[in-house]
Amino acid sequence: MKTVLKYILLLALVQSCATKKYVNKKQLTGAIKSITKTTYLETNGNKKLVETTKMQLTNNGRINYAEVYNAENTRIETIEKKLFFNKRSFPNKEAYYCKTRWKPKQRERISCYTQKQYKVNEYIAYYNPDGTLNKTEDNFTDFKTRLYNYNAKTNLLETIIVLNKAKDTINTVQLQCLKMDINGNCISLQKSFTNTNSKKIITRDITYF
Repeated sequence: MKTVLKYILLLALVQSCATKKYVNKKQLTGAIKSITKTTYLETNGNKKLVETTKMQLTNNGRINYAEVYNAENTRIETIEKKLFFNKRSFPNKEAYYCKTRWKPKQRERISCYTQKQYKVNEYIAYYNPDGTLNKTEDNFTDFKTRLYNYNAKTNLLETIIVLNKAKDTINTVQLQCLKMDINGNCISLQKSFTNTNSKKIITRDITYF
């Protein structure tokens, strides 16, 4: 009986620490091994490199390791998956240790701290039954809320509505997939921002198992 109870408690602990899959959040399918995501800012038809993220994924679609580079190809962040948290390292400041706690009603609370236990950010993520994002709420830094809306026919993410602390709309991000690969994953995505009339082009170079 004690063994069964210990197993149940362990299972509950593992489930409480399990995060939603990256591939589900981004509506990606297939056995993905790695992704190189490159972001460009587009102005007057000209593209300018912003940053590049190189990700290694686990077999079940979560980020295992990632490196982020700026436009000068300098590494500005490293993300490492640990057993109960993610470690985010930076070249010129303390590392963050981010823990995800699963909450009822399809919610996660993601909190990041320095090694000295200073909180640096925290937000609540609300999910749809298929693992895609429904809403995020910043609880520590800018207190913005983001609402994720999906196309009724294709079910692809179509707009992100950004609200300030007073719940006023301050930005609308419109998303359009420009190109898909043979697995049905978007490998060229355009984001348009109403508050700046600017656009970002995001490309994905995906490697499959």
